[in-house]
Amino acid sequence: MKVSAVFKFRSPEIRALHLTWIAFFITFYVWFNMAPLASSMLKSADWLTRDDLRLFAICNVALTIPARIIVGMALDRFGPRRVFSVLMVTMSIPALTFAFGSTLTQLLVSRLVLSSIGASFVVGIHMTALWFKPRDIGFAEGFYAGWGNFGSAAAAMSLPTIALTMYGGDDGWRWAIGQSAIVMAAYGVYYWFAITDGPDEKAHRKPRKTAALEVSTWGDMVKLMLWTIPLVGVLAILVWRIENMGYITETGAWIAYAVIALVVVYQLVQILRVNVPILKKGVPEDDRYSFNSVAALNSTYFANFGAELAVVSMLPMFFEETWGLNAATAGLIAASFAFVNLVARPMGGMVSDRMGNRRFVMLSYMFGISAGFVLMGMLNSSWPIIIAIAVTIFTSIFVQGAEGATFGIIPSIKRRVTGQISGMAGAYGNVGAVVYLTLFTYVTPSQFFYIIAGGAFVSWLICLVWLKEPEDAFGDEYYISSVDRMIAEQEAQQGK
Repeated sequence: MKVSAVFKFRSPEIRALHLTWIAFFITFYVWFNMAPLASSMLKSADWLTRDDLRLFAICNVALTIPARIIVGMALDRFGPRRVFSVLMVTMSIPALTFAFGSTLTQLLVSRLVLSSIGASFVVGIHMTALWFKPRDIGFAEGFYAGWGNFGSAAAAMSLPTIALTMYGGDDGWRWAIGQSAIVMAAYGVYYWFAITDGPDEKAHRKPRKTAALEVSTWGDMVKLMLWTIPLVGVLAILVWRIENMGYITETGAWIAYAVIALVVVYQLVQILRVNVPILKKGVPEDDRYSFNSVAALNSTYFANFGAELAVVSMLPMFFEETWGLNAATAGLIAASFAFVNLVARPMGGMVSDRMGNRRFVMLSYMFGISAGFVLMGMLNSSWPIIIAIAVTIFTSIFVQGAEGATFGIIPSIKRRVTGQISGMAGAYGNVGAVVYLTLFTYVTPSQFFYIIAGGAFVSWLICLVWLKEPEDAFGDEYYISSVDRMIAEQEAQQGK
């Protein structure tokens, strides 16, 4: 697929691509509408502190973790069109609540609920996979994610100006956030009627079970259970942090820990319920896949997208305080990290398509992330601002490219459960963000960048050992196993 193909607007798949990245763009714009307005919020609300905003930043990514798992299951059952539309409309409610909230509790709870909007990413990934062939999926997914991810940069670049010039006054930030929520709800309604789940009914293949990811061996089931625990278990970090800041009592914290534990146990039981009967019966050889590759991609998304979410949340204030800039200028410069999404992420997918070896591309990008954040860890006020911006862009190229490479591989692992694999990998991006942002509350920005560099290097090692080059990753069609054909026949019979 050539870059010029994205201008063929009459092509059904290109139209679907544009409709979907715009939806993703809007959701990310709303998701990251707090960071660029942080300084304005502190000035207009004297009851807010920097620690409150840091906690809100953690809350802003927390529920995305379970939301991506739930959305992944909903995708395989209901299809991305319905899921995307419903998500955009419903998430406009907590966005409006945050915009006009007048207490710490209102802001905390609404930001926590709004974090579910981060699940929008995996919806579009699934929709794009339904419309494009394996040979083109890297670029298509990269273009979708790159231009959609630019929503966070657009928010950083435009919201301070909208708040100050369009609305003005102490409450300008509230109206700027509220406006973005209304636009998202309107587009959610439009998306419902503007697109279908793939070019035909056969494009959307349903798994046998949506309650948990299907695996191929008993060993893979154990690995799935181990990798599932952190997806919800990491929320205990958020509870601990909220308790330490006095938002909830010790009793309330223990109740929250108990709920988290029950959810984890429930997920593990669902894995057993789905997979034990399948494994006892035996998985046909042509239907098997290696969970090691899924685990490796979970680690890459922890290290690349987790880093992006964490860095985007702290970068505006980092530039503002380190170089003494005003909020609008700092937001514009910090947006450079996400700005390169427009090119770097599609390029990551395209390189993955054209190199003929998706595994090698993944390894190269992860090593580049580690090197880039080591350089960012060296930044301080003695560095010329232009050099600091260049280092930020250099690092971002590898971060965004690695994200594109990750989802250039995922659709080829196991077509039938793409939604669930995407949901799990995507959720690990938010696990990374929660871990990194929590660590950020205890370290300096330089130490923070070094920590992220270390995480990327660990992921590189995991990929080196576990990640396998997917079969038929450059074919004209996705591989269809005997089980896929059996499920399709059963659905056809039921439809008669």
